[in-house]
Amino acid sequence: MLAERLRDLGHDVVLTREPGGSAGAEEIRRLVLEGDPDRWSAETELLLFTAARRDHLERTIEPALAAGKVVICDRFADSTRMYQGLSRGDLRGAVDQLHSLMIGREPDLTLLIDMDPQTGLARAKGRQGTEERFEDFGIDLQQKMRAGFLALAKEFPDRFRVVDGSRDMDSVAQDVTDIVLQAL
Repeated sequence: MLAERLRDLGHDVVLTREPGGSAGAEEIRRLVLEGDPDRWSAETELLLFTAARRDHLERTIEPALAAGKVVICDRFADSTRMYQGLSRGDLRGAVDQLHSLMIGREPDLTLLIDMDPQTGLARAKGRQGTEERFEDFGIDLQQKMRAGFLALAKEFPDRFRVVDGSRDMDSVAQDVTDIVLQAL
């Protein structure tokens, strides 16, 4: 919805996602998001996500930014900071080191759509997709992730904006659009 609104206003927009967003990163996405929740160790996941992000950055994000485009990415390094850095061990230091070494940039703006973890988990499971590996860890992980993401928002207040995601989709979309337009 945000990409459509920005395009309507004349912006050249690239809409992408992580993991994924480039051919190589999409291959890695299938490896990490499908299958048994215990398929990979947290350390292996961290390396896979970093490899996917590097490919995505080189092949999609940096060329788009160099061309003056607005890049909207569904997830980025903060998800790795939380899921591999917090949820499955204390790997935050390793996440940040790899990020600094291999990625070297943060988003200009991070929108955190916040909601009750039970509601978020129900919405995610309701999509009935094949990429539910992290959802299969259950509500305890979702509660831990919410607390972690809210802590990140406090750690990086210059780029984070928290939006109440418990409301209807149109209200959330309007808040997101207003925040982005102000930033642009």
